[in-house]
Amino acid sequence: VQLVESGGDLVQPGGSLRLSCDASGFTFSTKDMSWYRRAPGKERELVATITSTGLGTNYSDAVKGRFTISRDNAKNTVYLQMNSLKPEDTAVYYCNVWRWGTSYWGQGTQVTVSS
Repeated sequence: VQLVESGGDLVQPGGSLRLSCDASGFTFSTKDMSWYRRAPGKERELVATITSTGLGTNYSDAVKGRFTISRDNAKNTVYLQMNSLKPEDTAVYYCNVWRWGTSYWGQGTQVTVSS
């Protein structure tokens, strides 16, 4: 299993970013996918989850209404569209999948929200 995140950057408050996670090594279309983040000095937290078909999504209260998770099963990619970014969204963002009882993580991509 390999998960490769990209798209992180430095952005001003109120700006937008789209993160991507390219997945390989498993049957992507059969797995729910999640985005997590870890802010400096804090525990890693769940940001959003999408079902295998893409028909179901869930968000943390902190990002609901601002972030949108989506996926393209033809491209084995999951996305996180982040709008109205706030300084408290600054974190390393990770892609995650569970397979056969094991949790897999990418290397993460840094998002910094600052003026």
